[in-house]
Amino acid sequence: MDPKTPPEPLPPIVSPTHPPAQRRRWLGWLLTLALLVALGGGAWYLIQRSKAPAAGPGGPGGPGAGRPGGGPGGRGGGGASANTVGVATARQADIPVQLEALGTVTPLANVTVQPQVSGVLTEVLFKEGQMVKKGDVLATIDPAPFQNALAQASGARQRDEAQLAAARVTLQRYQTLLTQDSIARQDVDTQAALVKQLEGTVAIDRANEGTAKLNLTWSRITAPVSGRIGLRPVDAGNYISTGTTGGVAVITQIAPIDVEFSVPQDRVPEVQERLAQGAQLEATAFDRTRTRQLAKGMFSTLDNLVDTQTGTVKSKARFSNADGALFPNQFVNLRLLLRTVSSAVVVPVTALRHGPNGDYVYVINEDNTVSQRPVTRGESSVDNVAVMSGLKSGEQVVTEGGDRLKDGARVQTQADRPATPASGAAAGTHRRRQGAGNGAGAKAGGQAPAAATAPAPGAAAAPAAGAAATPPAAAAAPAPAAAAKLPTAEQRQRMLDSAKDNPEQLERRKRFLEALDKGDPAALERWQRMQERGDRGDGRQGQ
Repeated sequence: MDPKTPPEPLPPIVSPTHPPAQRRRWLGWLLTLALLVALGGGAWYLIQRSKAPAAGPGGPGGPGAGRPGGGPGGRGGGGASANTVGVATARQADIPVQLEALGTVTPLANVTVQPQVSGVLTEVLFKEGQMVKKGDVLATIDPAPFQNALAQASGARQRDEAQLAAARVTLQRYQTLLTQDSIARQDVDTQAALVKQLEGTVAIDRANEGTAKLNLTWSRITAPVSGRIGLRPVDAGNYISTGTTGGVAVITQIAPIDVEFSVPQDRVPEVQERLAQGAQLEATAFDRTRTRQLAKGMFSTLDNLVDTQTGTVKSKARFSNADGALFPNQFVNLRLLLRTVSSAVVVPVTALRHGPNGDYVYVINEDNTVSQRPVTRGESSVDNVAVMSGLKSGEQVVTEGGDRLKDGARVQTQADRPATPASGAAAGTHRRRQGAGNGAGAKAGGQAPAAATAPAPGAAAAPAAGAAATPPAAAAAPAPAAAAKLPTAEQRQRMLDSAKDNPEQLERRKRFLEALDKGDPAALERWQRMQERGDRGDGRQGQ
């Protein structure tokens, strides 16, 4: 090689970690395509999984799809199962129109017995808590000072009456002498004035004597009203006066007795209308839990103004309270009967629903489908509501499960549901957990095939030879709401107290508590949900 000739350049070294630009572009497209395929596959899997509960035990297109509730691709697949609902029959009945309110028992009289004279209390004649009648002697004050004062007043009266009698005799003599012109007229006039003066003195003496007699009478302290006597504030031997704090005793009149309650201003015209008609409105008092009736009475009076803070009018109902069931300052629930709607078409309150177009009910047809029918709502009670139009007596309506229905949906009642063995229910639960055939039959606890309890994915579960097809059933019903514990007295009181400033909300809560006490399934289920929310810390148990 000629030393003057330059050497040939070496070819470029291509590193395997740095591919050419064209190769990098192909790798990017392949990665993008792989990502799209993965996303599509995941979406397809999720869609098929969401559709799985609608398939029968045999899976799409399998042998089990030919039975009721089979898979969408099999024979007879795609059939919708019936919803299990509670039903009631519309009937004609009398429905009471009532007003419910919270009330406080107030006595007609609460009297503090004060002494009318001062002195030493010598005797206490009552026992604490004793029932007394008007006029009964409760205590005595030492009468000796009052007896002496009466004797003095009587003596002064007798003395002045004697002087008056002598002055009258002298006046008659002077008048006789005046007719004979034997005495001056001035002497006659002076004697006549003396008689007038003594007559006034005698009148004063008689008044003093009456006061002394009255003070002596007041030394015996008597009951001004009939009722129950309270605790004794003073003992015998103490000096008492007219200003003694607490008096000698406190008497509360308990028979008859009143219950003071509030009427919402929207209901006042209805109450006034009934009173103007001369109606006697019956009032019933219940205990704070609404489980026991305490007494029955009559509406008494309505106040003359509306409380601007609460929007209510104070009212009173009077009760004879002969048995003493009502106690002063006791909290009660009062129910006032305004009138009664006769021969109305009545359904349970849980059957009536409200939508954008108004009230409606679901009526059950002969083919076990439901029709959404608009109705006109009338008066309501705690349990029932009157339907003024849109429904006839004898028609069946849905009372439970209506939130899962629409017009034309197929339904079945609890009595129509097929009885299924416990083993079938367990097998259906196992199949759901394994993800092999989430059909409606498995949800209802249908009988499982005898040969296989967990078929392979994509394979149909073959039924036992000669086994009858399992009929479709609704989804498993939730646990009975009756298992929920009823609210305690403290919980009831908190629910009512928190709504006392809102009459409408207060009335709804009282209706809800009454429905709980009567065992209404919808109310019990609602209370159970409220309890569960409270356990999770939602803090809405009293809503």
